[in-house]
Amino acid sequence: MSQPYELDILNPATEEVIATVPGAVEQDVNAAVHRAGLAQRAWAAVAPADRARLLRRFAVVVDEHVEELARLEVREAGHTIGNARWEAGNVRDLLDYAAGGVERLAGRQIPVPGGLDVTLLEPLGVVGVIAPWNFPMPIAAWATAPALAAGNAVVLKPAETTPLTALRLAELALEAGLPENLFQVVPGLGHIAGESLVQQPGIAKVVFTGSTRTGKRVMALCADQVKPVTLELGGKSPNIVFADADL
Repeated sequence: MSQPYELDILNPATEEVIATVPGAVEQDVNAAVHRAGLAQRAWAAVAPADRARLLRRFAVVVDEHVEELARLEVREAGHTIGNARWEAGNVRDLLDYAAGGVERLAGRQIPVPGGLDVTLLEPLGVVGVIAPWNFPMPIAAWATAPALAAGNAVVLKPAETTPLTALRLAELALEAGLPENLFQVVPGLGHIAGESLVQQPGIAKVVFTGSTRTGKRVMALCADQVKPVTLELGGKSPNIVFADADL
């Protein structure tokens, strides 16, 4: 599908349309991945200490906008304000944590008979991240922060119902001084933007969180290109309500 389309973002508490976002089609995804590839090559060459400094600056900027991000999460995802504040703070903490690991991404020297073997850790390239609607900011950050720390670029496809916090985080990344196009967001429908992202040859790895059914599809598409994939799929979380529960 190449026809343009839009996503109406609803407040689940009121069913009010709070925003309308252009939906990404295949051409948009391809362009984003191409731009990310160019940005990644420069980012990988940045000294580890400077990369860590920029990620810490990103964390500071997120911290300065915790309340804004939280209220945006309340409106698009229906979370309580307390939980949403924790989520925004978790993004900040993840960026700080990832920054602390940048300078530990070193190789090893391994003595061998008659010589020395050296291992090097190198970034993969552009990482595609697909995040769900139920925990939009932290789950996106769980993949994005370490990928950026390791010298990769990230193209994030948020859930079609909750793209607003992801788009705002991408703006804050630029405000913090991260290179343009290093962290991009492509809002859109899963079967259009999501599949395009997974199948794009310029994506070196996919991180997907969502249903088991969709995860199987993602895994099959990645297998066709022998592309590494990390999946966090559906689980069970039963609750037992006893007769004496005060409801």
